[in-house]
Amino acid sequence: MSSIEVVQDRCVGCGLCVSACLYDAIEMKDGLAVINEKCTLCGACVDACKFDAIILRQAQKEAASLDEYRGVWVVAEQRHGELSDVSFELLGKGRELADELKTELSAVLLGSGVAGMAEDLIHRGADRVHVVDDPALENFLDEPYANVVAELITRHKPEIVLTGATVLGRSLIPRVAVQVKTGLTADCTGLAIDEEGRQLLQTRPAFGGNIMATIICPNHRPQMSTVRHKVMSALDEDTARTGEVVEETVDARLLTSRVEYVEFVKDLTQTINIADADIIVSGGRGLGDPSNFKLVEELAEAIGGAVGASRAAVDAGWIPYSHQVGQTGKTVQPKLYIACGISGAVQHLAGMQSAKVIVAINKDPDAPIFKIANYGIVGDLFEVLPILTRTLKGSATG
Repeated sequence: MSSIEVVQDRCVGCGLCVSACLYDAIEMKDGLAVINEKCTLCGACVDACKFDAIILRQAQKEAASLDEYRGVWVVAEQRHGELSDVSFELLGKGRELADELKTELSAVLLGSGVAGMAEDLIHRGADRVHVVDDPALENFLDEPYANVVAELITRHKPEIVLTGATVLGRSLIPRVAVQVKTGLTADCTGLAIDEEGRQLLQTRPAFGGNIMATIICPNHRPQMSTVRHKVMSALDEDTARTGEVVEETVDARLLTSRVEYVEFVKDLTQTINIADADIIVSGGRGLGDPSNFKLVEELAEAIGGAVGASRAAVDAGWIPYSHQVGQTGKTVQPKLYIACGISGAVQHLAGMQSAKVIVAINKDPDAPIFKIANYGIVGDLFEVLPILTRTLKGSATG
């Protein structure tokens, strides 16, 4: 067990440790610092003390053998009582990996009032679901969620842990990797097993998408990856499938957070989630002004599509980040992608080149976007988009 101690002969009662403690775990008694039961062993007071009067002794754990780690885990993502599609996609890939390794596939589900969702995860491929259902986990906060996932990993020792490369996943899983002292490969587009050594081959774009790198984690466990939405395929729901639901309990101290959840503000500018859209109309720098995004929105409305954007348009403040397509935005795989005034930088192509049909509209005939487009229109988008919108609206009403 880790422990913390105040060396009374060194303590001068300056109170610096009291100011540094975020948990009200230190108080002054008779001019000396005293640590109470609220202490989380975070070590902030140790760093604050200028007199080396506080000693934190970390428990020394023996390094676990790699052979002790077995099983594939998917950290399921849910928000406001709804499981994300990327969780089902990861269960589909996780099922494949687990079968190849001849091991079990488990899901981890955190939240408040979420136990009923466990069966949905089993129907999509999980053999077991580890559930931590606690009111303190009602809303996503980095610290408690990371603490709980790290505790469960330490307790059960899975060899592979997967989660979505979403806003929540990217915030959560690096903290977990640090706590369990292992590596993490982000934004994977491919996962496979090297049977010799049970290595997870983690493939991801590198150097702006110009090459594909395959990364392994040979000396540490678990092997951890984040995977982008729409990259893997979910299994069909099988309501006859059965599995085990494990209700886990954790120390209440793991559920504390230095951050307070205030409220969730929905992006009202995004009527359709671009990650789920079958049709996307995206605008770029070629629009010239944020007001001209109205042309993109009108075309998207005419064909029942979502509005996307290039990084340049988002960085310019023309449209919220939730619409950004590309390596630093969202990966999409629609049936139809219409790029308006987008030159086609490799970072953007990395997020949309898997679309089934790509239509590019640009006045520059040498724009890189034309190299991957199925159809290209060389022309002024301010003339082309209104014509397309009028024509498509006419087709819809006719």
